[in-house]
Amino acid sequence: MNENIAVDMQQIVKRFGAVIANDQVDFKARVGEIHALLGENGAGKSTMMSILSGVYKMNSGEIIIRGNAVKIRSPKHAMELGIGMVFQNFRLVPTLTATENIILGEKSSIWRGKSWMKHKQLEIELLSQSFGLAFPTDIPIWQLSVGEQQRVEIIKTLYRGAQIIILDEPTSVLTPGEAEQLFTTLEHMKQAGKTVIITTHKLMEVMMVADRISVMRKGKMIQTLDKAVTNERELARIMIGHEINNTKPILENLAGEPLLVVKHLEALADHGSQVLNGIHLTVNRGEIVGVAGVAGNGQKELAEVLTGLRPRGSGIVIYNGKEMKSASVRMAIDLGISHIPENRMKSGLAGSLGVVDNLLFKTYRTSERLWLGFLRKGKNRIWSQMLVDQFDVKTPDLDTPTRQLSGGNQQKLLFAREINQKPQLMVAVHPTQGLDVGATDGVHKLLYDLRNKGGAVLLISEDLDEVLQLSDRVLVIYNGKIIGEMSREAANKERIGMWMAGVLDDGGAAV
Repeated sequence: MNENIAVDMQQIVKRFGAVIANDQVDFKARVGEIHALLGENGAGKSTMMSILSGVYKMNSGEIIIRGNAVKIRSPKHAMELGIGMVFQNFRLVPTLTATENIILGEKSSIWRGKSWMKHKQLEIELLSQSFGLAFPTDIPIWQLSVGEQQRVEIIKTLYRGAQIIILDEPTSVLTPGEAEQLFTTLEHMKQAGKTVIITTHKLMEVMMVADRISVMRKGKMIQTLDKAVTNERELARIMIGHEINNTKPILENLAGEPLLVVKHLEALADHGSQVLNGIHLTVNRGEIVGVAGVAGNGQKELAEVLTGLRPRGSGIVIYNGKEMKSASVRMAIDLGISHIPENRMKSGLAGSLGVVDNLLFKTYRTSERLWLGFLRKGKNRIWSQMLVDQFDVKTPDLDTPTRQLSGGNQQKLLFAREINQKPQLMVAVHPTQGLDVGATDGVHKLLYDLRNKGGAVLLISEDLDEVLQLSDRVLVIYNGKIIGEMSREAANKERIGMWMAGVLDDGGAAV
């Protein structure tokens, strides 16, 4: 069969020092298809797409774009070849408008007048409407929702002539409604003859939108198959190399007395404006309470206030029956509050330090880790190796800088340290974001285990499927307030999705 191939990557090899990230990988994507690239963390799929988009240079191999062999020198060169990538963390200037962000870098644009800018704005509006991606073009990016910002990123690639569009974890920051709109957009792009490549860990979404699926494992391409001949369970097996037990435990109602009670909580964001506007919530022992919401509605700040990283402006926090008059990180540690932060490498781990040092961060003052003011090096290494083995952290050795570990292994290391504290309460923010199906399953089991042993989890996540799967109760945060609550038995995805968008049950808007 004579296939109309848009991307043909042949025998791609990419090394980072002694580590081979891509080992003679072949990958093909056709014109006018949605192609999903799957793989565990560290499987090499992101490296492949970074090579295709010009971020990395391959050590060897060949790339053929629409029949022409090319050597992609940079992201700019990739765009000149019609290849654009929408990253999970958007590349936008917050103070510029959507139009200004999209045309940023055009030759001589600084010399153009208002009429030229108006013409460009109209051109962008027409392009966005044709793909079902309408958004305000004349207000600063920071005033747009996360979903609208993603649309700006997609239109930016299309405006610059991209025929091959790569999307990295495209639904990780979207409400269910926004995700459905994105799927419709991808179909429009496909019908327009574009080649869409998505990297994602959400197997259900792959089965909804992809035409073909390629699976990588340990730096090699394992298999490419049509969606019609596979299913989620089979894809998970191919990804990790063995069957996964997807049976979740039957959760009995174990909720006991309140462990954490928050009333009228207010706090400021980094830029000085109020971001928490009178939060009320309760977390009982023996339960997982999920907080769902679109990014930027106060989730990060709520977690930081409860774990001592951010001062509160006003309000009452009662923990284990006692009011916390003030908070600090040391106090949170001493009270048995663990924290899985939103950004593990910014707030959770020190990337330049090794495994042992990162595991010691919260216990280095204890008698088990210290003797006469000096760290017990030998004993601490034995203890660290025990945790690495127990939590299946894959690392070359205990002195390897954590930034060199895959995202999944960084998260396992973080959980190893936090669980080792035997916490009463864990505040977990996006605990599985960017993790593969195997690592995600492991994190879920850790949270279930903590709950079932009488601890409590405040789970903050933008992944509504995960929140609904894990939580005994679901709270929805919008504009710094809890605007809705449901039990696990009564949980309704559509209703929660509306709350996440700020629409109340009576059709009015939350303020």
